[in-house]
Amino acid sequence: MGKALIIGAGGVASVAIHKCCQNPEVFEEICIASRTVEKCEAIKNKLAGNRTIIHTAQLDADNTEQVIDLIKSFQPDIVINLALPYQDLTIMDACLATGVDYLDTANYEPPDIAKFEYKWQWAYREKFAEAGLTALLGSGFDPGVTGVFCAYAQKHYFDEIHSIDIVDANAGDHGYPFATNFNPEINIREITATGRYYENGSWIETDPLSVKKVYDLPEIGPKNIYLMYHEELESLAKNIKGVKRIRFWMTFSDNYLNHLRVLENVGMTSIEPINFEGQQIIPLQFLKAVLPDPASLGPRTKGKTNIGCIIQGIKDGKPKTYYVYNICDHQECFAEVGSQAISYTTGVPAMIGAMLMLQGIWKKPGVFNIEEFDPDPFMEALNKWGLPWQESFSPTLLD
Repeated sequence: MGKALIIGAGGVASVAIHKCCQNPEVFEEICIASRTVEKCEAIKNKLAGNRTIIHTAQLDADNTEQVIDLIKSFQPDIVINLALPYQDLTIMDACLATGVDYLDTANYEPPDIAKFEYKWQWAYREKFAEAGLTALLGSGFDPGVTGVFCAYAQKHYFDEIHSIDIVDANAGDHGYPFATNFNPEINIREITATGRYYENGSWIETDPLSVKKVYDLPEIGPKNIYLMYHEELESLAKNIKGVKRIRFWMTFSDNYLNHLRVLENVGMTSIEPINFEGQQIIPLQFLKAVLPDPASLGPRTKGKTNIGCIIQGIKDGKPKTYYVYNICDHQECFAEVGSQAISYTTGVPAMIGAMLMLQGIWKKPGVFNIEEFDPDPFMEALNKWGLPWQESFSPTLLD
């Protein structure tokens, strides 16, 4: 049916590529491109013998002209951006220049400031609409599946949605004193940022990780959850009509937070350049280099993740509460695709979003967040492709 250029060769990209190869009727041909072509070759070699034809290419995704040249050479039907969020705009520019649809899993971030906003990508709406191209933003899990969960609840279960609590819990154990489950630089920037949530039309800020609750999650039990800002809050506040409050919560162990506080106190999480022996280095990038590679955690990680949305509102004049969530087992993910559940829960939705675009099911000119499309085919695909969801109509509330 189509050709996909996949930019990136980390844990999420590896999962998405495995899933594309499980779906050769849609993904007939793919090209894996990364700054380190050896990583692309390693993934290709793992998947030798599949029906999907795999190519590899060396690519500096910061360089729009290089991306344009590769698109012109490979001629894909879609570009799946699984590189760093700093590269979103250069890749979107290349898609516009070559007339190709675009998909990513995380919003653009300027490298020099931890700023999680969609404004830079939303500014491309008219350009993509005029070019007749589709750009799908945030087709991971959170953002991604969480937005689809909200759209599904809005479509099927509520006349009005009043509050959304997104809860992202990872009960996995990798055995290291300290490691991050995805890119350490992105992960630590996110966690150390000021907390923020949406309420009654305004954004309320909190000190980083200063609001804590305990929540009893299905299959993984009671966990400490902390209020954070997360990018899908911005788009959901616009796209879920009438919502009064949206919050995002994530679990962290005491051990993780103790290590993080020490690193923060000694300046290792800073993104301000320092001079070290005549060389400019960014402490957080140095820390990333000495921490375990998230891609190496797969064989070591045991336990489960539970990510979902607790939604409150009104149906037929009566209060209603709905909880929709997915549970993923780290070891089962590794057995299937060689990656732990954090990469799996992001890589599978990236493939599903691209599949729906290639099939023409999710196809309209412009730049869109995932909750702006019909959620039903995506929800159906989650059950088919490895992220089955469960629902409850009597969850414990977070008020």
